[in-house]
Amino acid sequence: MRILCLLPAMILALCAPLAEATDLTQTVLLVAKRELHDRPYGASILIAKPIGDARHVGFIMNKPTNMTLGKLFPKHGPSQKVIDPVYLGGPMGPEVIFAMVKDAKSPGGRSMQLANGIYLAYDSAVVDHIIETQPQQARFFAGMVLWAPTELDEEVRRGLWYVLDAQPDLFLRKTTDSLWEELVGRCERKANTI
Repeated sequence: MRILCLLPAMILALCAPLAEATDLTQTVLLVAKRELHDRPYGASILIAKPIGDARHVGFIMNKPTNMTLGKLFPKHGPSQKVIDPVYLGGPMGPEVIFAMVKDAKSPGGRSMQLANGIYLAYDSAVVDHIIETQPQQARFFAGMVLWAPTELDEEVRRGLWYVLDAQPDLFLRKTTDSLWEELVGRCERKANTI
């Protein structure tokens, strides 16, 4: 009789939707679900990195602006040579320019490693040095996203994001046109097969 009582509970457990495995203690890619229409996060892909105390920092990686470094810094000669757009990193500190750079070693100063061979510089002298010496290996962001303690965990629990392992080959992809559609479609197909 006891086995018969446990059977419905076992069936319910097996039929319940599987929760996404999420490890937010490492750098991840966040892909906005179709239901997320919030500006600027709708149809966005973010790189998110833990910074301690269950807080995270992130950068929207697929929203180029119509601004270039040359327009932002008209008196800085090396900025005039960078033709790629500055990307909207996020709504916090939009006046601050960050540089994400592909390199075997840290660019120094105040910078952090996002993934193997990918660093983010937030020291203005280091950002200037990247502009002057290796802009082809970099992407520049205006602003960032900051999550309060456990805020990102809560957003994931609410189902706002697909969470993917960091994919450094996507971080500096030359064009991000249709990247969100590609990733959200891949995530939806995977979710439908579970």
